[in-house]
Amino acid sequence: MSFLENAGLKLLRFSEPEFAHNFAIRALNFGLHAKRETLVFENLKTSICGLKLDNPVGLAAGFDKNAEAVDALLKCGFGFIEVGAITPKPQPGNPKPRLFRLPKDQAVINRFGFNNLGMEIAAERLAKRSYQGIVGINLGANKNSIDRIKDYTKVLQCCGPFVDFATINVSSPNTENLRDFQEKNSLENLVYQVLDCRYNLKNKIPIFLKIAPDLSLKQIDDIAEIALKMDIDAIVATNTTTDRPGIKSKFKNEKGGLSGKPLFPKSTWVLAHLSERLNNKVELIGVGGISSAIDAYQKLLAGATVVQLYTGLVYNGLGLVSEINKGLNTILTKYGVNHVSQIVGKERRNYLKI
Repeated sequence: MSFLENAGLKLLRFSEPEFAHNFAIRALNFGLHAKRETLVFENLKTSICGLKLDNPVGLAAGFDKNAEAVDALLKCGFGFIEVGAITPKPQPGNPKPRLFRLPKDQAVINRFGFNNLGMEIAAERLAKRSYQGIVGINLGANKNSIDRIKDYTKVLQCCGPFVDFATINVSSPNTENLRDFQEKNSLENLVYQVLDCRYNLKNKIPIFLKIAPDLSLKQIDDIAEIALKMDIDAIVATNTTTDRPGIKSKFKNEKGGLSGKPLFPKSTWVLAHLSERLNNKVELIGVGGISSAIDAYQKLLAGATVVQLYTGLVYNGLGLVSEINKGLNTILTKYGVNHVSQIVGKERRNYLKI
């Protein structure tokens, strides 16, 4: 982390968390971001669902909710980024305060509730992006919608032509009853409608499914079965948790989704079980608690083709992206591994217990 970035992070930590988040987005647009590493490691070049990536480290949805800083973020060294969640109509989200730092736990609790400016603004911004790189969109539904399935397809129709992949988000804990879509019959219907919508796009982009960490083994089995049956391109494992495992910080009882280091064991457990059941037939994206190269390495061993992070940036800055990539290169070289793809899922059975 550079001196300037370290100083900026310290100042932002004295600010109200949501103000700090919004300030970070604006700073990116003014060019105040970590410079993209010119060095690309050949052993980290990879792909997911046919999308070629310079490295396996992506930005998770939630950081750039309105596609405001796409070009700037791509310049920070991410292999790919995901914006959103985006809903058809603009909505303010849940009442403030709704974002809480938990520094003792290196974690965050949020209950944003899909606050965003709507699909039309997102589509307009995505259409104007100029920096080459892989960009996806996280599909959401409006809180008061009478037809949430139609919401997902509307956003895909509107924004799909301007992105490289789309993720069905059925796992946010901050929109009432959204996680009900993870139940087998509901999920099958939703996935069918979204895939049917994708069929009508000129560019048949990959469709991912983002799931919660708060699932039973039966639910994981059902999701794996649906993914295979309906040809979902990839599964994002996982979103935030409603559990509070060993949390020490004063905001531990705030309602919302917990992310950061405490999420790592549970999200990796879900990832490993999916990897075991899918056996490389559906690609996986590992998310939850990544703040170092070792964390990313373990996600890959548990079954992830690539990873995403967000909360780690809150405590380590955007320089974390290049630190993880350098660290992964060092780890692979140390163990004599020629390419990152060779370690995917190799130790998943070690992560089948929390």
